[in-house]
Amino acid sequence: MLENKQEYPCQTIDMSPGGLRVAAPVKGALGERIVFYFEDFGRLEGTVVRVTGEGFAVEMNLLSSKRERLADLLTWLVNRDDGADEFANRRHKRITPRRQAGEMVTADGARIPVKIVDVSVSGVGLQAQELPPIGARVDIGRRTGKVVRHFNGGLAVEFQRLIPIEEFDEDIVL
Repeated sequence: MLENKQEYPCQTIDMSPGGLRVAAPVKGALGERIVFYFEDFGRLEGTVVRVTGEGFAVEMNLLSSKRERLADLLTWLVNRDDGADEFANRRHKRITPRRQAGEMVTADGARIPVKIVDVSVSGVGLQAQELPPIGARVDIGRRTGKVVRHFNGGLAVEFQRLIPIEEFDEDIVL
């Protein structure tokens, strides 16, 4: 979205926690404030620092905490499909949410009370009395995922979609 509130589709060419370059049908002007809405990252703001043949480059205007979360998300996206085992995908930050009580709903509709042990942008660790099998689809609040492993008294669920960075803090409600 440009400063004049007009929205246009664009394609990300490259991205880092400090900026991104996009191909777009309309180019932002140097110094113009741009807002992007990403499914995986949520709302990000930046300032146009370079106009290119296919679009433009933007320097991100992010607080350091949001920049760190974006770096975690980008690292996860780069590593998730490289054939590495599940532990390689656990390198990003995990937090313990303030609200730890929750409910897991299995594909057959069973409702299982859970305690949220920790959460990352890509998944959640849960304690539960019943453990659906590895590979099972489950819903945790508004998030859908699959069971990727069991541990003593609990399970790990990988989300289908990353948590947008503006929602990822200790006050998160899954």
